[in-house]
Amino acid sequence: MEKVNKELNLSVIKAFKLLEVYLNGKEAWGVRELAKKTGYNKTTTYRLLSTLESLDIVQKNDDDKYILGLKLFELGNLVSVYKSLRTFSRIPLENIAKDIKETVHFGVLKNNQVLYLNKAESELGLKVSTQIGSYQQAYCTALGKVLLAFSSANMISDYLKNVNLKAFTSNTLITSKDLLTELEQIKTKGYALDMEELELGLICIAIPVFNKNKEVVAGVSVSGPSSRFKSENIVSYLSIIKKGALDIEAHIRDYS
Repeated sequence: MEKVNKELNLSVIKAFKLLEVYLNGKEAWGVRELAKKTGYNKTTTYRLLSTLESLDIVQKNDDDKYILGLKLFELGNLVSVYKSLRTFSRIPLENIAKDIKETVHFGVLKNNQVLYLNKAESELGLKVSTQIGSYQQAYCTALGKVLLAFSSANMISDYLKNVNLKAFTSNTLITSKDLLTELEQIKTKGYALDMEELELGLICIAIPVFNKNKEVVAGVSVSGPSSRFKSENIVSYLSIIKKGALDIEAHIRDYS
């Protein structure tokens, strides 16, 4: 193993080295076998396995040997789903960016935040400093608000219990009552706006993306400078964004 930065957690590194043994193709390993394979002593190996077992990352089989657990299966499937969503969304996002001439984002709700899965920029549009794979607050972004609005009541309730609504600008909604009122309006209208709530000078519009069961799975947003945003353009913007969202939804239906 390469020399690691002292700031890295060596226990995590050791745990991953232990998990990498399973790449050899053998499904079940005993403590002694894993200790020999990794070069760790038996006590360290057992301690790591016990921790991983408590997290459902590994589990014991009938022979008292360790096999990979369901948590890795779940995480692996999640990576596969996100990768597919990125693939499905690329061309529709590029088409939206070309027609509206602004930056387009595609994201999902994860860990009470917006996770950006994809992004398309127009050469003429405002360059927004977001990165694919980065997170942003949900309550003060159009993308986040539209994802929240079409989520279940229980999910929204849990969200409000676990998130601190702090102000980023004077336009940020910072009370649960105000946010709930806006979420109801968003669900009725079918789209969300971020009127300089996260960043002054930046306005966004977003709509949801649904699966075949009419459940919200993602969202598409367009971001641009407030100096170019005109309320009379909302209808035309929505028409273009909806076309792209429908293309993504068609791919999702075929995939599922």
